[in-house]
Amino acid sequence: MKLKGVNASSVRTILLIKKTFAELIEEKKEMGAITVTELVKKAGLTRGAFYSHFDNIYEVASLFQEEIIEQVFDFQNFAYTKEGVNNYFNNIFKYLKDNEKIYAKLLTADEAFLFMRRISKKIYTSFSTLKGNKKYNLDIIFFTDGVINLIVKYFRKEIEEDLDTICNYVKKKALELL
Repeated sequence: MKLKGVNASSVRTILLIKKTFAELIEEKKEMGAITVTELVKKAGLTRGAFYSHFDNIYEVASLFQEEIIEQVFDFQNFAYTKEGVNNYFNNIFKYLKDNEKIYAKLLTADEAFLFMRRISKKIYTSFSTLKGNKKYNLDIIFFTDGVINLIVKYFRKEIEEDLDTICNYVKKKALELL
């Protein structure tokens, strides 16, 4: 990605590209069906504007992934305590809630599962590092995969619960791993 040293105009262009990309994902359900030509036409941009920020469509998806990973997993002082677990998941679900519209669109794509695996690995790493005990390995894998599946099912409208309910349930289950 070519996102270093961007000015205000570039920021607006990048936001427009991201917004349009999310709309096209919602329409087409897969990234492979989206072309740069289609995206720039829908966004009212030139191909040059797109290519001055990204090399291809997949870099736009990668930007979304990196943003969520940075925002959600920037917890250097995560403590495996009741308060630490609550803060950890409150932050994850707050970010998802604040960006609900865009992730609802992105997670309808089949490629979303590759991204969600990355998130699952981050949650797994947080918990397994803190537990430091291999006997909990299957519990942590089961838990992290369950969290990811709940989030995906929520955004795909396959379950009726809201993000707050899911967050509280996840925190309760996480505390059971203590």
